[in-house]
Amino acid sequence: MTFYKNHPKNTNVQKQSIVYCLWEILWAKANSLGSSYRRFPEDRRRCWEAFRGPAPVADRLRCLDFFPWFLEGASGKDDLLSYLDFSDNPMAENPPWNYVYSANNQPDSIAGLLYPGYYLPEDRAKRIVELLEPKNDWDKTAFTKMITDVTSSVAPSIVQELIKAGTHEQWKGTDKEAWLLLKNWDGSNSLNQTAPTIYNKWVYLYLKNTFEDELGEEWFKGLLPTHLMKRTIAQHLKNDRSVWWDDLNTSDKTETKNDILLKSFKETVAALREQLGDDPSHWQWGKVHTLEHEHALGKVALLKSFLNVGTFSMNGAREVIDNRGYDYDDTGVYPVKNGPSTRRVVDFSDVENSVSILPTGQSGNPFSKHYKDQAGRYAAGEFRKMKLNKNEIVAVSSKLTAKPKDE
Repeated sequence: MTFYKNHPKNTNVQKQSIVYCLWEILWAKANSLGSSYRRFPEDRRRCWEAFRGPAPVADRLRCLDFFPWFLEGASGKDDLLSYLDFSDNPMAENPPWNYVYSANNQPDSIAGLLYPGYYLPEDRAKRIVELLEPKNDWDKTAFTKMITDVTSSVAPSIVQELIKAGTHEQWKGTDKEAWLLLKNWDGSNSLNQTAPTIYNKWVYLYLKNTFEDELGEEWFKGLLPTHLMKRTIAQHLKNDRSVWWDDLNTSDKTETKNDILLKSFKETVAALREQLGDDPSHWQWGKVHTLEHEHALGKVALLKSFLNVGTFSMNGAREVIDNRGYDYDDTGVYPVKNGPSTRRVVDFSDVENSVSILPTGQSGNPFSKHYKDQAGRYAAGEFRKMKLNKNEIVAVSSKLTAKPKDE
């Protein structure tokens, strides 16, 4: 079935092969969730054990990526009512807008319903549409710029909720400078900008000051890195009457949205002054947003400089097209933990001049010249020509021949 999924003669064959492949996956998963759970990779086995017995709350919440839904089976309220036909799955097949895309966002449904799921926020999908809609003359160069785009279409609207909470006249000195930097920010996350540094710190402190008092430290830390929390931010900031705004640690007042947002901003500026100095022009995003490609043995001090690749100051951020995953915590630094595993642009009218880039290099051998020869270009958002012509490949390649010992 996998062959037919990858080599369909038409869309009907592809759909049928996908259905069979899904059944194979579900059957294998069902078997794995029984007594044979020990065959899981270590992280999945840990998650399974975390939900079978006592485990730290943070562990259980982090495992929601693998176990996204839990249904209550005792009362029958979560029993299945019916099965949707495959044709009712969300899909875009030759849509009237003339392109297809996905950014792991909530899809529309043919049936007119929004199916629940563990989706990411709309940020990247919104930016993709924003770039695609006004332009009809796309070429390879334009696409390379698009897939390394670092601008958020959503972050500026989130900032406006903070701006509405006060005015720049109420601030002085460094506070006022930081306020104006955020107010005038276009959502771009490039190395030398300072607004992304302020924004990410403020969002973290807003979330902490809003939710930690109700959830407790352990639950808050467990929920913080989830997709659910990412999707909460934009919607929650629009809700002026949310019960979460009140700080349960204060008994003499009921905090409002404005109270929490302004408190979080003041704490943001104070923390950044201590971390990066009094001058906001020195709070560049590239100082706190970095990438190091860590080898499995790279934590050994003697091997780190030999096996690890980097560190690089990085463009990009959470939920932009050039997507970078990092954690929020009190440190104020954002080492990249995940991102594009490869980038490729293939022009089917000129396949042999397609371009790509890898995070480090083609080889996993630290002694090879190709172990990390693409790392700098990857970090800079650059590409290299792919070799897809046989004669070109032969002309620049070496040949290794392995023979039995006796020959």
